[in-house]
Amino acid sequence: MTSGRVVLLDSLKGRDAAALLVDGHLEELAIDPEGDSILPGAIYRAVADRPMKGQGGIFVKLPNGGSGFLRQISGISPGQRLLVQVSAPTEPGKATPVSTRLLFKSRFAIVTPDAPGLNVSRAIREEDTRAALSDLATQVMAGAAPRLGLIIRSAALEGDEDEIAADITAMRDLATAVLADLDGPPELLLDGPGAHETAWRDWASPAPDMVEDRAGGFEAHGVLEQIDALLSPRVALTGGGHMMIEPTRALVAVDVNTGPDTSPAAALKANIAAARDLPRQLRLRGLGGQVVVDFAPQPKKDRAILEQVIRAAFKGDGPDVTLAGWTTLGLYEFTRRRDRLALAELLA
Repeated sequence: MTSGRVVLLDSLKGRDAAALLVDGHLEELAIDPEGDSILPGAIYRAVADRPMKGQGGIFVKLPNGGSGFLRQISGISPGQRLLVQVSAPTEPGKATPVSTRLLFKSRFAIVTPDAPGLNVSRAIREEDTRAALSDLATQVMAGAAPRLGLIIRSAALEGDEDEIAADITAMRDLATAVLADLDGPPELLLDGPGAHETAWRDWASPAPDMVEDRAGGFEAHGVLEQIDALLSPRVALTGGGHMMIEPTRALVAVDVNTGPDTSPAAALKANIAAARDLPRQLRLRGLGGQVVVDFAPQPKKDRAILEQVIRAAFKGDGPDVTLAGWTTLGLYEFTRRRDRLALAELLA
């Protein structure tokens, strides 16, 4: 088994794909969709169409007859041109989710129009390093439009001053050019990142121990077998238990089972193992929306322990996950923002 943090750049079904392994276990996966699918992160010049007051949003016209849905009505009138960014994958038969809150994201920095200010990632804790990065950002952003803000990403810990300055400059100039391009019909102004760019941009912190760019890397490192396992609803848990993850049209149902040992101790062990692995499973499978978990039967007094594990497991997801808690029937509910196409759809 490969040790350390390894990024693999390969292809799958003739499309670019990337995988992040940590001590041989698949932690992240990116696969380009087939054809000309709209990628999250893409920025369009759009035209406001008709409001949907009952849904609290408005449709916008995208290029080639496409349609986006913007969860915002205030200050927008039909026929108005606006810049929008794709915020989530497009589900079959639905409009593309878009937002007017644009982010120009690269390896070391994020330029934030209409959110001014210079900020350094909280993951960078050493005060001298924070101060040096803040000074560098101030110098590079000097003279930029006042509406442009900047966030220094945690990956900046791995870059040198020239690399970081060049990265900020590129994002600053790109944002300035795109924001000025408001006149004209609906048009794609900036494509969303593909699988290889996503790996380079978003998997840089902490720095990988190895980056391997070659055909057959997935096979050599056992990624194909792990992807096959993700296409099955059954997930083995330590201690002989398992959970079943089954998406439906309305929600994602998760059922946790202990196996042959049905004691309270075995139930708590299986539930803790399921809670710890669930964020990774949902992320890799590309599943989101409403999630309902039927944990193995356990005494109510053990719920507090399990809740602590759940909160810790989903801490890294931040605002993308909302934990609703227990229902009157003893199920656990939460919502997770869909940030990618479902793996089963990508590989269908």
